Amino acid sequence: MGATKAIGLVLMVLGGVLLYFGYQSTESFREQLVEGLTGRYSDETMRYLIGGAAAAAVGLVLLIMGKGR
Repeated sequence: MGATKAIGLVLMVLGGVLLYFGYQSTESFREQLVEGLTGRYSDETMRYLIGGAAAAAVGLVLLIMGKGR
């Protein structure tokens, strides 16, 4: 496995972990209350969700397009 594909795999796993924590955060009572009052999630939760999605997307691209043996 080439270095590019290894980095892609790490980013995919990291993205999955961040998305998991972001999803768990959206289910908390505090986050439900904030979302109910303001109509949006807190900045911390959004960082988890956006960062996780971005890391997973970049990781997937690196896995698919990465050069390696």
